[in-house]
Amino acid sequence: QVQLVESGGGLVQAGGSLRLSCTASGRTFSRYTMGWFRQAPGKEREFVTAISQYGGTTSYADSVKGRFTVSRDNAKNTLYLQMNSLNPEDTAVYYCAADGSLPMTRVTFPSQYDYWGQGTQVTVSS
Repeated sequence: QVQLVESGGGLVQAGGSLRLSCTASGRTFSRYTMGWFRQAPGKEREFVTAISQYGGTTSYADSVKGRFTVSRDNAKNTLYLQMNSLNPEDTAVYYCAADGSLPMTRVTFPSQYDYWGQGTQVTVSS
């Protein structure tokens, strides 16, 4: 099992930046494909980005390409999401997720992940 804790959310003005972190404890972090999802009020949880076990492969939703960057530091058991050029449509609760056997071809499906953090709120004001 792995436990995930997100941090770094907050209130930012449109055009600003935030960096989210997701710290893992439990089993070896490098075993897991990691993803970021977000959920706005009244909407379904949506895929944001994912990264393979050693960071060699990434995947992004079209809505965040060129603005968001996912990375991981396996030595620190931490996943990151650098978010730039934020806009009000990015307002949501952001969740990190992990799965030990998930191929990158299926990372966009939340049902494929076994472990989830509690989420961190990101609010972008206009």
